[in-house]
Amino acid sequence: MSRVRATVDAAALRHNLARVRACAPGCRVVAAIKADAYGHGAFHVVTALADADAFAVATVDEALQLRWAGVSKPLIVLSAIRGVADLTACAEHGLQPVLHDATQLAALAAHGGQGLEVWIKLDTGMNRLGFPAEEAGALHRRLAALPAVRLAGWMTHLACADDPDDPATMTQVRRFHAALGDLPGERSIANSAGILAWPDSHADNVRPGIMLYGASPLLGRDGPSLDLRPAMTLTAPLVARKSVAAGEAIGYGATWRAPEDMPVGLVAIGYGDGYPRHAPSGTPVLVHGKRVPLVGRVSMDLITVDLRDCPEAEVGDEATLWGEGLPVDEVAAAAGTIAYELFCRLTNRVEFVYIDSER
Repeated sequence: MSRVRATVDAAALRHNLARVRACAPGCRVVAAIKADAYGHGAFHVVTALADADAFAVATVDEALQLRWAGVSKPLIVLSAIRGVADLTACAEHGLQPVLHDATQLAALAAHGGQGLEVWIKLDTGMNRLGFPAEEAGALHRRLAALPAVRLAGWMTHLACADDPDDPATMTQVRRFHAALGDLPGERSIANSAGILAWPDSHADNVRPGIMLYGASPLLGRDGPSLDLRPAMTLTAPLVARKSVAAGEAIGYGATWRAPEDMPVGLVAIGYGDGYPRHAPSGTPVLVHGKRVPLVGRVSMDLITVDLRDCPEAEVGDEATLWGEGLPVDEVAAAAGTIAYELFCRLTNRVEFVYIDSER
């Protein structure tokens, strides 16, 4: 029996893709599967999301692994194009690199561009990757001088779309469209938050990420409130149950003391599995469908939970750390982090199981 199990449901992934299409009708969907599909397993996620129009990864290596596994749909490489060798690999394997820096344009000229279809990223206010938006016209002329290169389109990235009240998003959208004018090429702006909260950002191609996995990209909301289903449910067994006397301390550093005589349970998960060490006492865990709070410090292999509200819990019962019945957004908020980090930090001690609850 596994200690910790992450169960990934293809049906939930399909449901969330359908939500993307419902929110952004008529748009091509470029599903973000970088970082091993946000920790969910890229090949399995691509298989489940076969109806997506294209996929986006962070690096050439991520894209090549999918090509070698038989994925034939368009693969967009969002960053980390390091020179001519990467461009050659993109040309050989039909990958679409995103160019965002002058050094990449120099590499493109040196390569000649044979067989390449590229995206150009513009910086519209995030001040991370991207050419200055006002250089769009000059960039188009520079690409036109390389007739072997095909321009797939233009993209930018939204910095504050998670806050539906922040005017920065529409400032970025307007800046993007003004910079491009009537230049040819597809447009892509919206991430998950843009898809859900900013319809004016949808353009031709949307790039959902975290919402595909059932977590919320919006401040103050969780996945279920947005009709998203958790793709991953993380579970671990209860391996011990004991009684603790009033006033006794629990765990390393004696940071939490029992307010009364009480039952506690030991769950076989810890930071060695990727559960956040900084999760404080009170972080919710689900046992028998009831929320029970974590108490004391998270250790490498174990956490302790307060069983006063779940006295029926026994050794061998399964605890849910996040997923079905316990939104990952709620756990992330308690731990002072975001769902993205919780998904991506799971270690190789976790057993991944792939199911399709509709088949």
